[in-house]
Amino acid sequence: MDESMKLVAFNALISGYVHRGLCQEALEMVRRMVSSGIELDAFTYPSVLRACATSGLLQVGKQVHGYALRRQDFSFHLDNSLVSLYYKCGKFDEARAIFDKMPAKDLVSWNALLSGYVSSGHIGEAKQLFKEMEEKNILTWMIMISGLADNGFGEEGLRLFSCMRKEGFEPCDYAFSGVIKSCAVLGAYCNGQQFHAQLVKIGFDSSLSAGNALITMYAKCGVVEEARKVFMTMPCRDSVSWNALIAALGQHGHGAEAVDVYEEMLKEGIKPDRITFLTVLTACSHAGLVDQGRKYFDSMETVYCIPPGADHYSRLIDLLCRSGRFSEAESVIKSLPFEPTAQIWEALLSGCRVYGNMELGIIAAEKLFELIPEHDGTYMLLSNMYAATGKWEEAARVRKLMRDRGVKKELACSWIEVETQVHRFLVDDTSHPEAEAVYKYLQELGKEMRRLGYVPDTNFVLHDVESDGHKQDMLITHSEKIAVAFGLMKLPQGRAIRVFKNLRTCGDCHNFFMYLSRVVQRDIILRDRKRFHHFRNGECSCGNFW
Repeated sequence: MDESMKLVAFNALISGYVHRGLCQEALEMVRRMVSSGIELDAFTYPSVLRACATSGLLQVGKQVHGYALRRQDFSFHLDNSLVSLYYKCGKFDEARAIFDKMPAKDLVSWNALLSGYVSSGHIGEAKQLFKEMEEKNILTWMIMISGLADNGFGEEGLRLFSCMRKEGFEPCDYAFSGVIKSCAVLGAYCNGQQFHAQLVKIGFDSSLSAGNALITMYAKCGVVEEARKVFMTMPCRDSVSWNALIAALGQHGHGAEAVDVYEEMLKEGIKPDRITFLTVLTACSHAGLVDQGRKYFDSMETVYCIPPGADHYSRLIDLLCRSGRFSEAESVIKSLPFEPTAQIWEALLSGCRVYGNMELGIIAAEKLFELIPEHDGTYMLLSNMYAATGKWEEAARVRKLMRDRGVKKELACSWIEVETQVHRFLVDDTSHPEAEAVYKYLQELGKEMRRLGYVPDTNFVLHDVESDGHKQDMLITHSEKIAVAFGLMKLPQGRAIRVFKNLRTCGDCHNFFMYLSRVVQRDIILRDRKRFHHFRNGECSCGNFW
């Protein structure tokens, strides 16, 4: 075989290995190729650099870069591959420097850098680059729409999808996946249904990416049965599909069902990955399945050779603390193979707040003050723990520390979709044009609920107020109560009320909605920062374990 044929053979083998995810084998083939005296060419570089990027082998990638510089091998393909290598390895300045020095850029170059910004969460830079692009293709729009959704910019994702269509681009299934994820972020159920209908009409309903997005969208809009239906009717499923359904069931408090789906997944021969274990551990945590959760955690390394990361350990700590097993949680933290991260201390502090474990809670808070002093949640949790036990001076001291450090509290906000329009409410909100009518309706509902035995829990008024009447007035102005009342006023009888909140709901609101669901005989679905609560006829899907 002559040299040119050998080069073609090596390139084909290297490309094949990379395509199948066998990056180490691909790099070994490169070593054999070089040791045989065969030079890399324009077809070899992209495959080698892709292998380095996928495996996070920045130093090896730099060696290839240096090799190309010495040989003065430059091309679109090489430069584009280098941009991808550096951004995937977290070297954004280097990626941008290579992009800026390129003598000529094609659309692949622009899309590569845009993808880098989006996947790393640099949305501001991505937006600016998107504006600078004189030419765009469907991939450009798809990257940007998905990126906005993945980083929490749901409204912008919806607007951009609309702009894409106005520009004359017909959306592909991946673009639909991006806009459906935007609906999931916002809890925009009606919009999500419309996009689902369009998918079916166009013929993209069998798309794997679109199906996975639909499972997540329906779950995050509070319609877990629809999520399950999408999963069951998918012609093919991958691990993402299974993970999405396990996560959906876990978020909605169906921990036992989530575990059943996980076991079914194993029977189907699908190997769990790191995400699978995060979802199943969360499901066990929300349902109080401590022993089951510990078994799955232990199986990560012993059965599947997946070393647990900080995120897995934080789920384990959360699982133990939610059940009040603080001594076990402490033992886990002490035996960690690395320094405890902020995630882990946050899980411990959250559990301490639920059980009023002041001593351990202070330790967790102090650690968080060191690790993430700018995070408002730590100050609020510790302050609220002090307030709940009547230690007002200590609560005030923590709030003063927060002000002195310039940390701003995230405002509680709840929203509800009515006829495709999203209505937002803040605590004690008077800005909405129908605020007066909503408050009047809430007072009427309160009277009916008291007749059934509802008593406002003023322990959740975390301010030093003497009058019980004043405390009760403060409770009625919580944003989720305003949003639910507005929904009851505006949505047809029999329609479920779906409200979303950016923070965790309080104990009084939870109790309020249990009674309210009996009074109005309507399903009330609340998604807070942690999970979903389905209220029906005086009960909640969480079984008061939250």
